[in-house]
Amino acid sequence: MKFVTFNIRYDCGADGENNFCFRKPFILQKIREEQPDIICFQEVLPHVAAWLKENLTDYYVIGCGRSTKLRDEQSAIAYRKERMNLMKMDTYWLSETPDVPGSRYPGQSVCPRICTEAVFEDLEAGKVFRVANAHLDNAGELARRKGLEQILEKVKSDTFFGGVPVIVTGDFNMEPDWKEMEVMKNHPDFTNITENIGVTYHGYWKGNDQTCIDFMIVRGDIRCESLTKWTDEENGLYLSDHYPVCGEFSF
Repeated sequence: MKFVTFNIRYDCGADGENNFCFRKPFILQKIREEQPDIICFQEVLPHVAAWLKENLTDYYVIGCGRSTKLRDEQSAIAYRKERMNLMKMDTYWLSETPDVPGSRYPGQSVCPRICTEAVFEDLEAGKVFRVANAHLDNAGELARRKGLEQILEKVKSDTFFGGVPVIVTGDFNMEPDWKEMEVMKNHPDFTNITENIGVTYHGYWKGNDQTCIDFMIVRGDIRCESLTKWTDEENGLYLSDHYPVCGEFSF
């Protein structure tokens, strides 16, 4: 199974030659070449979600916006129609009231944060597994720590196929050695397979804050056979301001 986490970059129109309108063909070309089975996107605005659904014709795209009106950014999951059977989907807010749209942790940025969780049956492998895709807060250390703890606890406590393999992924807005990641010590059954992958946020290499903030964390009967970054670049045009991370997994 080929699995990708991909911060597609908030389409704010401020990226010059890397504005989303210029990256569209590059993104589609890469996805068609690689043919991943599941793509976990972050920073997906409503019009970008519509574009993904229109153009990724081999996929279904699921997710909802993070605001009180279910608009704004999504942490969307695209899955290949012919291989994956969606068994359950859930969206919840990273907060003390996860079922309240737009809710946030104290000390968080103005942006609500959500997790899109899904249980799939891999029809080719005959296996069931769980995916949790999130974009943690960029401003609040406490919000990031609580958000990650909430996600890990949620996937462990779910009774719907509770013992199946799990992949937690997304843009966590923190480095592997930051204090917030100490949450992982409380969950030794999870493994951060992207800990040593190097720079994932590059910002089009126009600043000095290149960081490793895109993660894949796994639990259970699943093995990562290979792990790569999509570092494609053509004359200064990138897929995003993040390198998408691609893992190939077997059960």
